[in-house]
Amino acid sequence: MRKLLVLALVGLVAQLIDGSLGMAYGLTSSTLLLVAGVAPAAASASVHLAEIGTTLAAGVAHWRFGNVDWRVVTRIALPGAIGAFAGATVLSSISTEAAAPWMAGILFTLGAYLLVRFARPLRTDRVGGRLRGRFLGPLGLVAGFVDATGGGGWGPVATPALLVSGRMEPRKVIGSVDTAEFVVAGAASVGFLIGLGTEGFLLPTVAALLIGGLIAAPLAAWLVRIVPAQLLGAAVGGVIVLTNARTLIRSAELDGPTRPALYALLAAGWLAALVLAVRALRRTRRARAEAVSASAAATTTAAGAPAAAALTASAASEVPADLAATGTPARR
Repeated sequence: MRKLLVLALVGLVAQLIDGSLGMAYGLTSSTLLLVAGVAPAAASASVHLAEIGTTLAAGVAHWRFGNVDWRVVTRIALPGAIGAFAGATVLSSISTEAAAPWMAGILFTLGAYLLVRFARPLRTDRVGGRLRGRFLGPLGLVAGFVDATGGGGWGPVATPALLVSGRMEPRKVIGSVDTAEFVVAGAASVGFLIGLGTEGFLLPTVAALLIGGLIAAPLAAWLVRIVPAQLLGAAVGGVIVLTNARTLIRSAELDGPTRPALYALLAAGWLAALVLAVRALRRTRRARAEAVSASAAATTTAAGAPAAAALTASAASEVPADLAATGTPARR
């Protein structure tokens, strides 16, 4: 019972992170299950089965808050489902010994990507235009495959790619990715069911993760508007990197002073990423405040434009005829 309560808490925290960042539910949950000794295929299968419920709840919540672009959802979900089904089939056919370092390597890479991504200022400007299907289709296919084989990865692959495009509001990127993940999680679960059978799913674990995720889903859809993604992304990335580094170091059979040195190096990198994330967040807020001030100043100037125009007209009427004929520019 204690273990199930811990898993429910993990599901709750993972969904809060996922709903606020548009990523990391699978990464966080799968990482914990691997640390607990669960086989990689069973961990990914259980997480994806739980995600069917959590992503449905998250999608409904994001829809209610107006965070979903249905055009993007329809164009990214089907390729994502195909990629997830293929990834689940591949992972189901690999032995546990071979799959453990493979899955840990994917999770480690995605965690490192989160560190690098959120240590830099996030691009939130919109350049206009619409995202095309020829971009969304391959993106969904790759993200779905990585998600199933790594036990997570749909959000870390899809969300940053859509954010970098600059053609969607960040909250709509997160809401659309979370909503499309419902289809991806369902396809991955079908693939694991075919490859592993029902015994591949740890149903008590699924139930605990699902309960925690369902509780957190509505709150996460609201938090996406107020939580600083910069700090949250860097913090989660560091946890994922350090946790999965443990599996990779064991697989490489590194002993002696090498192991603590690697941990120290990774911890230092995590700390540096957090410092950079704080600085980037401050710069972003400062730039936003300056933009608001400039906009307010422009509004004030515009309000005084009629009076300025009247003065200009009066001055122009007093310009001598000889100066006006030479083309000397009058004040504007």
